[in-house]
Amino acid sequence: MKQPVIRMERKYVKVTSDFDATGYMQPRTITWEDGRVFRIEAVKDFRPAGANHDSLTCGCYTVVIKGEIKYLFFEKANTHHVSSVGRWYVECPVVIQ
Repeated sequence: MKQPVIRMERKYVKVTSDFDATGYMQPRTITWEDGRVFRIEAVKDFRPAGANHDSLTCGCYTVVIKGEIKYLFFEKANTHHVSSVGRWYVECPVVIQ
């Protein structure tokens, strides 16, 4: 029997965030497309996103939601869109048969 393949897929989400006086961006809530809102209880870490992402234009926030560690990514905008700073996404597993 062939085993299903699990692939991670980007799911773009709405995020509310604050900026402190130094310009640090602090995500506060994540809103899914169905309207569910999840409060970010804490930000544990921020780092370049790593091997599966363009670490020059993408950062990974390690956040706590409902007591669980999650990863929230910020993808910096293309310089061709002056009014766009970037967008947020999470990675969700997708089963491929």
